[in-house]
Amino acid sequence: MRNIEATYEDPLAVIWSYAANALAIEIQRDSEVFASWNGEGVLRIGTPETLDPDDSLGQMIFHEICHALTEGIRGLSKQDWGLKNEPGHVVREHACLRLQASLADRYGLRQFFATTTEFRAYYDSLPEDPLQGDEDPAIGIAREALDRASQGLWSEVLHEALWRTSELAALIAPLASSESLWSTFRALGGEGSARKV
Repeated sequence: MRNIEATYEDPLAVIWSYAANALAIEIQRDSEVFASWNGEGVLRIGTPETLDPDDSLGQMIFHEICHALTEGIRGLSKQDWGLKNEPGHVVREHACLRLQASLADRYGLRQFFATTTEFRAYYDSLPEDPLQGDEDPAIGIAREALDRASQGLWSEVLHEALWRTSELAALIAPLASSESLWSTFRALGGEGSARKV
């Protein structure tokens, strides 16, 4: 019998699992959930067979990091960032998505890292600058979250993970079929052109 000494890992999963670890977030795969934060450092994410074809571990970790930034310190110690499936919390989900789009835009990854939940229509309708305007109460919340994302460890970790993802996408997109999620990557033009978080 052959002795297996190493196993294959999805590169995107490696990048974002490393990012989560750097932020003291432990990733556990669990077929009983889609994504769930326990308020004590553990983020459970569904196993591959329970997710949609356009889901990826990287996208889901990125989305949950955006939730953490949107809810701030008060959300870190609460189950699922303190959010529940109730009307009053929809605006906070919208703020998370505006932050997600804003950060991903800087690396040509808005469509690649689009939400795969029932909020996709909202995400797809966001303007070129998802943090401009004042008609949506989510905008102010998202701007505050971006301030958090632009400081200290959060900024460093997000920049590295998003930059590495964009570098990977730049290699794969030209080879990908039009049905592949990788084909949605949009290079910003020129090496090193991504804007830091």
